[in-house]
Amino acid sequence: MYIPKDKKGQLSAIAVSGPFGAVKEQCSGLYAQEMAKRGFLTIAFDPSFTGESGGEPRYMASPDINTEDFQAAVDFLSTQDYVDPGKIGIIGICGWGGMAINTAAIDTRIKATVASTMYDMTRVNANGYFDSEDSEEKRYEKKKALNAERIENYRNGSYSRAGGCLPLPVPEDAPFFVKDYSEYYKGRAYHQRSLNSNDGWNVTGCMSFMNQPILKYSNEIRSAVLIIHGEKAHSCYFSRDAYADMTNESSFAGNKELMIIPDAVHTDLYDNLNVIPFDKMADFFNKYLK
Repeated sequence: MYIPKDKKGQLSAIAVSGPFGAVKEQCSGLYAQEMAKRGFLTIAFDPSFTGESGGEPRYMASPDINTEDFQAAVDFLSTQDYVDPGKIGIIGICGWGGMAINTAAIDTRIKATVASTMYDMTRVNANGYFDSEDSEEKRYEKKKALNAERIENYRNGSYSRAGGCLPLPVPEDAPFFVKDYSEYYKGRAYHQRSLNSNDGWNVTGCMSFMNQPILKYSNEIRSAVLIIHGEKAHSCYFSRDAYADMTNESSFAGNKELMIIPDAVHTDLYDNLNVIPFDKMADFFNKYLK
């Protein structure tokens, strides 16, 4: 928890989580600290099964449970003496950007949501990057492999890991976004509890995402949403499409905004203080947390 130094009375509050496979000591802690400097009480939390949060088996993800994680954070904030329970927002980064939007679609206590450098984890697990595996046949082959893995896990009484980011130096022929991730997780932001910095998720850890789209009713979100992405991020299509879906035939499009940052790549929005628009986010939350 980060509390503004000049706190007076009950404050607006923000819960922060992400990226997918990170821990609170990395990106979300930075966001929480910077937003606290701007007057908000904030918390950064590890999702279930990761970091210092509980849950067994370890290193699993779940569209349902990870949405519930954000709701549990709202439960917590709503009971704090320093917090105005009517002024609560959330920030989701990378894979937790999609979770944040999903939470906003179900939790009416959330008055404003920011999704930064967002991934739709259900889409990328079902379709592959850039929808390059969007076919019944390719999904079937992935399901076969994952179900075979489940049998081996059960037989052996252990869970194999998918591997985190590539070690440094990354081979020259690797895609830019692969290098981008490794330089963050294996380099400047390494943390011993981070999945991406070490051995990654369980191989079967994201299997349920393949059949559970999380943004189904995003155009029914009545509260405010700000989606932020870098123009040159490999992942920018997730935010552009999510915003289009959110505002398509929606009666609640007036308080939705898509902000594309020129020349920025995916991890610029993890820790580049010259790129992350914290003042814009503060203005957004000040406007809608009232």
